[in-house]
Amino acid sequence: MTTSHHDADIIVIGSGIGGLSAAALLAHDGLDVIVCESHTIAGGAAHGFEHQGFRFDSGPSLYSGLSGPSSNPLRHVLQLIEEDVDWANYDTWGCCLPEGDFDTQVGANQFCDVLAKLRGSDAVQEWRQLQQQLYPLGQAATALPPVALRWDWKAALTVGRFTPTLLTHGWQMAQLSGSFAAVMDRYVTDPFIRNWLDLLCFLLSGLPASGTSAAEMAFMFAEWYRPNVQLDYPIGGSQALVDALVRGLTRRGGQLRLGTHVDQILVEQGRAKGVRTRKNEVIHARQAIIANSSVWDTRSLLGAVDLPAKDVMAEVPACPSFMHLHSGIDGANLPDLACHYIVVNDWDQGVTAPQNVVLISIPSVLDPSLAPSGKHVIHAYTPGSEPYDLWEGLDRRSPAYQKQKQARSEVLWRAIERVIPDVRDRSEVALIGTPLTHQRYLRRYRGSYGPAISAAEGFFPSGKTTIPNLIRCGDSVFPGIGLPAVAASGLIAANTLTSLRSHIDRLRQLGY
Repeated sequence: MTTSHHDADIIVIGSGIGGLSAAALLAHDGLDVIVCESHTIAGGAAHGFEHQGFRFDSGPSLYSGLSGPSSNPLRHVLQLIEEDVDWANYDTWGCCLPEGDFDTQVGANQFCDVLAKLRGSDAVQEWRQLQQQLYPLGQAATALPPVALRWDWKAALTVGRFTPTLLTHGWQMAQLSGSFAAVMDRYVTDPFIRNWLDLLCFLLSGLPASGTSAAEMAFMFAEWYRPNVQLDYPIGGSQALVDALVRGLTRRGGQLRLGTHVDQILVEQGRAKGVRTRKNEVIHARQAIIANSSVWDTRSLLGAVDLPAKDVMAEVPACPSFMHLHSGIDGANLPDLACHYIVVNDWDQGVTAPQNVVLISIPSVLDPSLAPSGKHVIHAYTPGSEPYDLWEGLDRRSPAYQKQKQARSEVLWRAIERVIPDVRDRSEVALIGTPLTHQRYLRRYRGSYGPAISAAEGFFPSGKTTIPNLIRCGDSVFPGIGLPAVAASGLIAANTLTSLRSHIDRLRQLGY
């Protein structure tokens, strides 16, 4: 097979939110950027797809801090590349818990009303005390924005301007470095509140409070539990957000190459020099390669390259995977629905137990354009709790695989039935995704949600590797899992590869 050769300043492997954020920012700086995406749709785990007139989100569906000024790194990326989408706003989501079904709101006070009904005045007092303690932690967690960070010595110059503010949060900074359980244990005894906080931690990090960093939870409280806060949803679904990042890339001359699977990162004389695609195309990187692939997949792309023991791509534990159900339903004569519901079957099992927690998204409640007239789209999933071992080795075309799909998706149908009892009769489209679906279409190692690094034992590795010219971003990189985290990792990668002057211009553009 003939080998073709091309050159670029920067090659980005993968078009997830982290990779697109880095690529768009670097293209905005005037660099020649090529993004290689294995799938035929951009967006990684955040991509959208259409089936029989229904437009589905493949992954994340809960957004906050994006429709207006905030400390959300993804918001900062959109501002810096001068792109945005139209946003729908809401503040209420539904809960289907062992204690019963009820609606709750983001914001400072409404959850206290829920606690008063479920647990009484003592629980309300505990919650308010926790809020008081988390307020200064939230200020500390947002005192150093990710846009100030980079993976080289120049970080001393960009971070240095925040030193006076950081010094005022010295004690809080020390607390942020540990697990959230240390904070929770100090102030919370009520079992329902402890379960609730474990649940929020799990949704943020894939781990309970004992493994979730206090910094992540402090940031979440700063965003969600403040007066007049609202949640956001992009009109057009998650793909609209992906498209905004792609526009930011291509408008400045960057290239997005879909269906371009990278088979190998080429390392010459110890330095990352380019990539080889499955079609035997070689693309040379004049400056650097950014791997928006997981830590495990990036290590695989390096092949036989020896890595020192201190390399950040050493053994990293993985979170379990997902079960997904995408359904298009007849929406006739349904009562008012919330955009999101969370279902917990049994607190005693623990929030990380397989099939115990189900999230339900019905975004057509906010954006009717996602479904044909009179219809709704539903996405239900078990978030990061489906064991890959149950699926390993199964042939996706086999009867055994189909039988297991139906059996393991039953919990999703039952969860939706708590909101829409006749959903199976209403369903016109039903697509079931498994860990093998995650692995195949999203190139996820073992279909994983991301690294399972406990805050009590360690911290996420940085994006810097021991191989010169190779930087990583995405959900295997500090500061963790989730859209704000992956956008932050892409932002930091772009900062590292840009000039100090351009980096400082970014800070000024955002008002820092």
